[in-house]
Amino acid sequence: MHYKLEKPLHGTIGTTKYQCTIEWRNGKFIADEPVSAGGNDTGPDPYTLLLSSLASCTLITLRMYIDRKEWNIPEIAVNVNLFQSMTGDKTTTFLDRDIVFLSGVDNEQKTKLLEIAKNCPISRILETDIKVRTFVLRDTEPEGTKINYSNDEITVVWKPEFCQHSGRCVTQLPEVFDLKAKPWTNIHGTDTEKIIDQVNKCPTGALTYFKNKL
Repeated sequence: MHYKLEKPLHGTIGTTKYQCTIEWRNGKFIADEPVSAGGNDTGPDPYTLLLSSLASCTLITLRMYIDRKEWNIPEIAVNVNLFQSMTGDKTTTFLDRDIVFLSGVDNEQKTKLLEIAKNCPISRILETDIKVRTFVLRDTEPEGTKINYSNDEITVVWKPEFCQHSGRCVTQLPEVFDLKAKPWTNIHGTDTEKIIDQVNKCPTGALTYFKNKL
């Protein structure tokens, strides 16, 4: 399992309602709630952010295809919105995406571009069985089976039954963590400080460490 982003999206919130700072690989922006929901509307709300991912992915995918085909379509627009419908106790969410071509496009091209839009990466993600996993950093070390990996300076302790997100380790420190290797942890793969930094990011307590006695 490998994470899509090399570094995770990072969000923080203080006491200002309901202003969040979202940090991505190349900067940061503000997310907020509209005034009607108690916020100050200083940035896009969570629904807008969700829809913007589909809109931007659609436009980028279409532009890539149009450029590859060398078609003369200089500008495209897309409108995205959502609504929810309940049948019994089941809620179905509908994302409606309208593609607008701002210059002449023939019907054959429109049919092909509609097919391409439906297969943009975010569309494919939204059409799959999505699982949201939530973890919280623990202050105490959980009990369980312990497997130790030691170098000259530290010992990393792994508790397999608490390990729920090994993809983070594999993606962020692949020179040490490799699910295809046996053992999966190469404690000599990099310097100790990098290993400690990665272990400290483990939210479930599956990975901890202690310094070896000299």
